[in-house]
Amino acid sequence: MTNSIIAVETESWKERAEWFQQCLHHNYYNDVTGIMNQWYPQENNKATDNFYYWWQAHVIDVLVDAYERTGELAYAQRIQDLSRSLRAYNEGTFLHNYYDDMEWTALALLRAYKATGAEEYKRDVLELWADIKTAWNNHCGGGMAWKKDQIDYKNTPANAPAAILAARLYGILHEEEYLEWAIRIYDWNKANLVDPATGFVWDGMNRAGDGKIDYDWEFTYCQGVFLGAGLELYRNTGDSKYLEDAKRTAEACMKRLCDPVTLMLPDEGIDDTGLFKGILIRYFVQLYQQCPESARIKEVILVNAQRLWDEGLNKQIGLCGPSWEKEPQLPVQLSAQLSGLMLLEGAATLPT
Repeated sequence: MTNSIIAVETESWKERAEWFQQCLHHNYYNDVTGIMNQWYPQENNKATDNFYYWWQAHVIDVLVDAYERTGELAYAQRIQDLSRSLRAYNEGTFLHNYYDDMEWTALALLRAYKATGAEEYKRDVLELWADIKTAWNNHCGGGMAWKKDQIDYKNTPANAPAAILAARLYGILHEEEYLEWAIRIYDWNKANLVDPATGFVWDGMNRAGDGKIDYDWEFTYCQGVFLGAGLELYRNTGDSKYLEDAKRTAEACMKRLCDPVTLMLPDEGIDDTGLFKGILIRYFVQLYQQCPESARIKEVILVNAQRLWDEGLNKQIGLCGPSWEKEPQLPVQLSAQLSGLMLLEGAATLPT
C-alpha cells in the first residue's frame, strides 16, 4: 500500500474510504481461499474457527460501495472473484443453515447485479430467495425463522433483511408476489418486535422456547434493518406510513443507543456484533438520502466517522476495532474492520 501515507493525510472522505478499502484487501484477503480471512494477523486464523459466512456477504457489499463510488472495473472484478470463491468455499452453494446469512448474501448480490448488470448475480439471488422464503412458518404467529434447525425462534435479523430483499426484488422484477412477501414479513416484524410506544426494535422472541421477547438485547443492527425495511417499502409503495416508521425508529435508536453528549455509537464487542454498527450506518445513510432534512442523522454519521478517523484507527497498518473511539488491539476481526469501512464509505456519500 504505497499510497497509504498520502491517503491518511487527506481531508476527503472519498479518499479516506478508498484508503481503507485498500487496507481491507491488503490485510485480510486470502489468495488461497479467494475470500477474506477472519482475523488480522493471518496467523490468528485457526482451522477450528467457526466460518462466519455472512461476514463475506458484507465484504461483497463494501466492494459494491467502492465500485459505485469509483466506477473502477477492478472492483467489479473483485466482486465477481469473491462471490464465486465464497460459493466454492461454502461447498459449491450459497445455501446455508442460517436464513439471515443467506438474506445478507442475497442483498449483496442483488446490489452487485444492479451495479454491474451481470446476470449471474440475479440468478444467485433468485436461487437464494427460493430457499429463504421457506423460513416463514406459523410458530409465533408467523414470521421468518432464524435458522433451519430452530424454526420456532423468530427475530428481527431474519425478518427485516428478508423484507428489504423482497421489496428490492419487487422494485427490479415488478412481480406482485415480492411486494406481498415484503409487506407480510414487515407487518409481522412490526407487530411482534417493535415497541409501539417508541419505535425501538427488539431482537427476537421464543429463543429459549418460552415465548418471551429478549427485551434486554438492544442492538444497533436491529434498528438499522427495520428502518431499512420501512424505507424500502416506502420507495416501492409511496405509502408514507413506512417512511414515518423508519424515521421513528431512527429517532428511538439515536436517543437510546447514541451517547447523549458525544453522539457516539456503542462498542458492541467482537464476532458477529462487530458488524452491527456498520449495518446501522448503511441504513442511516439511505434514510438521510431519502430525507435530507434529517440533519441529526447526518450529524451522527459524521461525528462517528470523524472520531473513528481521529482516534479509532491504527493508521500504520490500517485497522479498526469494535470501538470507534480508540485504536484497536491486535488481533482484529474482519467484522469490526468491515463496520469501520461501512462508516467511511457512508461518510463519503454525504454532501459536504
